[in-house]
Amino acid sequence: MIKPLEWVNGKLKFLDQTKLPLEEFFCETDDVLYVAESIKRLAVRGAPLIGIAAAYGVALASLSPKYSKAIEVRKYLVSVIDLLASTRPTAVNLFWALKRQRRILDTWQTGSVPELQNNLLNEAKLIHQEDIEMCERISTFGAELLPANCSILTHCNAGALATGGRGTAVGIISKAWELGKLKHVYIDETRPLLQGARLTAWEMKKAKIPATLIVDSVAAVLLKQGKINAIIVGADRITMNGDVANKIGTYLKALAAFDNNIPVYSALPVSSFDLSLNHFDDIPVEERDSSEVKYIEGMGKDGLTEVLICPEESKVINHGFDITPARLLTGLITDRGVCRADKESIIKILL
Repeated sequence: MIKPLEWVNGKLKFLDQTKLPLEEFFCETDDVLYVAESIKRLAVRGAPLIGIAAAYGVALASLSPKYSKAIEVRKYLVSVIDLLASTRPTAVNLFWALKRQRRILDTWQTGSVPELQNNLLNEAKLIHQEDIEMCERISTFGAELLPANCSILTHCNAGALATGGRGTAVGIISKAWELGKLKHVYIDETRPLLQGARLTAWEMKKAKIPATLIVDSVAAVLLKQGKINAIIVGADRITMNGDVANKIGTYLKALAAFDNNIPVYSALPVSSFDLSLNHFDDIPVEERDSSEVKYIEGMGKDGLTEVLICPEESKVINHGFDITPARLLTGLITDRGVCRADKESIIKILL
């Protein structure tokens, strides 16, 4: 199985996903600033994996010899948690993981720095292990829902590259393939950063699962033609009434699926529920740099190169996510089971 991130000899080792699929390049660092920067530039990405990386980032920071007095260590680690929280505003798993590390810091009473370091690292490892197990449960629950000989559409990347385990949406796909229930996968390219083309297609190739890459706008045509039996996507944040924030373009797929009576599922660990939010208007949507839309990377004779694809002065809107309202979702596939996308059902699954 792909391991996009792991703790190795006091350092965080992770696959730089910005270089895929052309190069499998692993970074090793003991610098929390580098971890934060890597999350922000999407070298580490996917809501669950961001949370795991941030948890390890706090543990890394605690190992810094910069401070020895308890009061200095506490102040420094609070600033580190704030820094990591500022990297990506939409994925709630980030804040969930940092809240757990903050709880470790807040309950630290002995003043023993080695004890604190040990507790923070153990918590990060626990978060990581929990995600591996949650992915397995999500994959099992989701695969049970799918009909025999099915074709699935997925958007963006919610596989092993985005989580600690086999993935959420793509985890279900790989599980269905293992069970002999899956015929084919259609992969949206997912503009502007092409996570579907660069990452999900790469994962499907690794797993030897039959797949076809499509431009984002083709999905509606395939849905209308009856070539897709279900859509399965991940989630970066879900409100208590079932509205789902996911990679930009998800909402359009859900609208097309609704019009053609095709089921749409969001697969997620329960850590992706935001208990403080009740409506999609409450979800903060990340606005990313315009260069991601204006330029596209390609392989030239001298290696990777960026190519301008529009007039340089063009104005750009680059929302990282959109919100799919609960009414368009057939169900939510969680590590605790499958439920409808409504407040009553979500509360039951969380109890």
